Amino acid sequence: MFGWVGKILRVDLTSGSLKTEDLNPALARHYVGARGLGTKILYDEMDPTADALGPENKLLFVTGPLTGTGAISSGRYNVVTKSPLTGAIAASNSGGYFGPELKYAGFDLIILEGKAAAPVYLYVENGRAELRKAAHLWGRTTSETEDTIRAETDPDACVACIGPAGEKMVLFAGVINDKTRAAGRSGVGAVMGSKNLKAVAVRGTGSIKVADRDGFRAAMVKTLDMAKAAPVTSSGLPTYGTAVLVNVINAHGAFPTRNFQTGTMPTADKISGETLASTLLVRKKACLGCPMSCGRPTEIKSGPYRGKGEGPEYEAIWAMGGSCGVDNLEAVTKANYICNELGFDPISFGATLACAMELAQRGALPADLTDLPLEFGNADTLVEAARLTGLREGIGDLLAEGSFRLASRFGHPELSMSSKKQEYPAYDPRGIQGMALQYATSNRGGCHVRGYMVSPEILGVPEKLDPFVTEGKASWTKAFQDLTALVDSSGICLFTTFAIGGPEVAEMLTTATGVKYTTEQWVQAGERIWNLERLFNLKAGFTAKDDTLAPRLLKEPLPEGAPKGRVAELAAMLPEYYRLRGWDEDGVPTAETKERLALA
Repeated sequence: MFGWVGKILRVDLTSGSLKTEDLNPALARHYVGARGLGTKILYDEMDPTADALGPENKLLFVTGPLTGTGAISSGRYNVVTKSPLTGAIAASNSGGYFGPELKYAGFDLIILEGKAAAPVYLYVENGRAELRKAAHLWGRTTSETEDTIRAETDPDACVACIGPAGEKMVLFAGVINDKTRAAGRSGVGAVMGSKNLKAVAVRGTGSIKVADRDGFRAAMVKTLDMAKAAPVTSSGLPTYGTAVLVNVINAHGAFPTRNFQTGTMPTADKISGETLASTLLVRKKACLGCPMSCGRPTEIKSGPYRGKGEGPEYEAIWAMGGSCGVDNLEAVTKANYICNELGFDPISFGATLACAMELAQRGALPADLTDLPLEFGNADTLVEAARLTGLREGIGDLLAEGSFRLASRFGHPELSMSSKKQEYPAYDPRGIQGMALQYATSNRGGCHVRGYMVSPEILGVPEKLDPFVTEGKASWTKAFQDLTALVDSSGICLFTTFAIGGPEVAEMLTTATGVKYTTEQWVQAGERIWNLERLFNLKAGFTAKDDTLAPRLLKEPLPEGAPKGRVAELAAMLPEYYRLRGWDEDGVPTAETKERLALA
């Protein structure tokens, strides 16, 4: 095979057995890799109704055919499993160097089954693998874990691990690789912890063969030139990182503030990418093959929040800043360091803390619940709550369950700003109507990277759309979702789509793998992956009733800013979306759709 290595490592944690299997070329062609291939294997091999934290759930580390090839931003891999936060399919994407190293070590993917009797870690080196004891690593932070494993294996090994949050099964715990890159959403780290698996370490010195070297090289040069010419990838992200969006989205009136009570934060500039760059930024940092270098190593040199690490990125700045009403950049940055070290998602954490703050604001929490002042804008509360959540101590034990369970426990489920129990990211859909449809229909719950409608509606890429209208948004959302599924499955970064599109991705896939991906074929591949995720969720018990938004977004108009007076007009878009998807009125793919996509 070309592009793909052609090998799978299957690990039974219960028995301790490991075996190598051949990758089915037909599955690889149809589902591409990473997110798509992992979903197909999970769908075929496990019962979607199984307990996400039980041994029947499987955990897959999956690369794409472009991962590690030298293609633009080709450092991506996916962790695929059933989510303990949502109960839906989870495919959490991460960059850095772990994914490419797994392929250099001889495998496209790892399938982890069962549960180890005691803590272990998996070490993979050039086609060989072994399980090692990890009791001495249990309780350690992610950076401590990586340093120790590299000392025990190879100084150049790449490590993906969990911190205490994963061990204690915080429902939004993530998997951290290369110390600061994260498969962060949907609780994939909690699944890893439930299996007593502390880490996966890989070391490889192999290479990846491509089918058409000259054609692939030409495709690489073409996409790099396009990235250098596009404003977002050539200037915005390299200069300020993802946090360049803080002032942009706030000016539009769609920067959710104080648990989505409004869409404008008067002091947003204090936590903006521009302020981060002028105060805390140490340097820029890139993943493998990436010209954008949007990573942001930072340092707080003095004061109560002193420390150094990486980030925060835009979503974390919003969740722990705007959503919680905190405009202290050093506190937000310190909380982000804690999220990385203890290993959990700052988006779900910040949104859950904001939910707790509104519950307290409304007098819905017992007075003796915590000594922390749960008030919007309290920087010290933010930092301490992050620590408590990662360790599941005090009120952190409640926050670790996510906002839906927290709000439901105290009688106000409507205050959870989530869909399918996953917290929304940093865009108020009342001001960006396409994002309303995207949030509601996302297969992994409230999510922005399953079809980034902010791109055309706010940034004007590939063309500018009116964010306040609903007409045409169903077709745009479907197209973006299908393209995202293809990109995530290929092994390159979603940010490349600010500069390139499906034809360029298809050209790289064709020259790398030797499989001719025509326009029709790449569109269908993305659509096939999206529909298979939908079928998994339907089997897990989800219905059309779950394709909705938090009541606030549907009923409470934004009180200020450009979108003042607007709500999310989901009902105007959803029926057309179902029709374009080839689903019936209950949101179920029809027999004709399944036949067309080879899903029958």
